[in-house]
Amino acid sequence: MSYAVARDSFVSTVQWIGSALGAGFVDGGVHPRFGTRNFILPLSGGTFVEVVTTLDHPAADRAPFGQAVARRAAEGGGWLGWVVSVDDIAPVEARLGRTSAEGHRVRPDGFDLRWKQIGLLELLEEPQLPYFLQWSVPVEERPSADPRTSTTIHGLSIAGDAASIAEFLGEPADHPLDQIDVTWVEDEEPGLVSVEFATAHGPVTI
Repeated sequence: MSYAVARDSFVSTVQWIGSALGAGFVDGGVHPRFGTRNFILPLSGGTFVEVVTTLDHPAADRAPFGQAVARRAAEGGGWLGWVVSVDDIAPVEARLGRTSAEGHRVRPDGFDLRWKQIGLLELLEEPQLPYFLQWSVPVEERPSADPRTSTTIHGLSIAGDAASIAEFLGEPADHPLDQIDVTWVEDEEPGLVSVEFATAHGPVTI
């Protein structure tokens, strides 16, 4: 799950969401190709939350991810979208008719975390849609490998069309969301409206 904010709200948002979910975020590092940086919170269940902001860097204006983050931040900040991790991104590339983009960020410990991603162009047009990511590093190096909390993602509220999202995923409407409750809400602006987390102290909705 990706939450985008302006630079002047970055630290306070990281602290607020971390406090709400019962664990502190860790510095994820800089995305040099996208002109962004993030803090991440690995959750239980193989998922994680990132809070991301733009850098004062030309890449933020050129790269689709930087553009998406900047636009969401300019709207006041909030959920940028949701991300689907896949083992093989080639079928998604074939379905969308283009190749994926290479992404990487250097963690504070010096490790160069690398992946491929696709779907940001669609996200810019239809914020209800997810984008796809395939990791290019071993499982133990991925952001979700070392949960910092027992908190899990319980449900999503999405303003959008279930059939359109299912078609974009190339899967039935209940997959890959079959372990998460999805509430489809009516809203003038499509996108990810809220996320419900199951924490040790009860449900938390952000």
